Amino acid sequence: MSYKEMQEVLMRELRLYHYPVAVKFFYDQAELDAFHKAAPEIYAPVKAMTFCQWELGARMKGQIVYSGAEGLGCGNAKYSFGWKDLDDAEIKGHAKYTKDLAQAERFVRSKSRLPEGLLGIAVAPLGAVDGLYEPDTVHFYCDNMQAYHLAVDYMAATDTHPLRPTITMNSSACGGNVSSYVSQEFNMLPACSGSYNAGKTERGEINVIIPGKQFGAVFDRLMDRIEAGSSSITRPGDGFPGADVCKNCPLIIFKKEQ
Repeated sequence: MSYKEMQEVLMRELRLYHYPVAVKFFYDQAELDAFHKAAPEIYAPVKAMTFCQWELGARMKGQIVYSGAEGLGCGNAKYSFGWKDLDDAEIKGHAKYTKDLAQAERFVRSKSRLPEGLLGIAVAPLGAVDGLYEPDTVHFYCDNMQAYHLAVDYMAATDTHPLRPTITMNSSACGGNVSSYVSQEFNMLPACSGSYNAGKTERGEINVIIPGKQFGAVFDRLMDRIEAGSSSITRPGDGFPGADVCKNCPLIIFKKEQ
């Protein structure tokens, strides 16, 4: 299937509210030039903003967004992407979360970081990247039960159990994608204090991030379940995520009028 077809299945079967975001970290100039040449329209931040705000264009508006470091106004994200070194400002920015500055420094240093040399980042709806790039990560903003289904399919598809998500302070969208990319592992984490308000996750969305190289296997597992019965794990046979009622309740049943 094309990525466009995959997105259509995911939006329909998982009842997603947002488009899945295909994230690409560009390190090769020729690859970046090819992307700019092939993309029908590319949007850039008018002013420097956060990475989770970049993703708003992709997941809510269906836009292909690209920027380098000049369009990023978030120190946490710049540190995660290797666009700045650790400094006093970054440590002090985590002081409100930690017991003291020494702990803040240890916690920041323990975050995953991209290798140096990153040219720029593209975020786009999954369905828009056919012929443009292969995603490094696929980022879902979803609810609890949608996240559970994605996690279960990942575990089955990759023969991984249990999953151990990586949650870091003040870096859910940016740090979450970097961690998943560097480790090549599934990540599921709540919004951080920054992405909750700046990144517009007031609906209580959960971040699910799947490495691009593993995404095809996860999608194939979903398709296998659909072909076997339905996309719902909680109530097989129903549409995703299944009727929101007590399991096997004999009272909440509907039938067609005669």
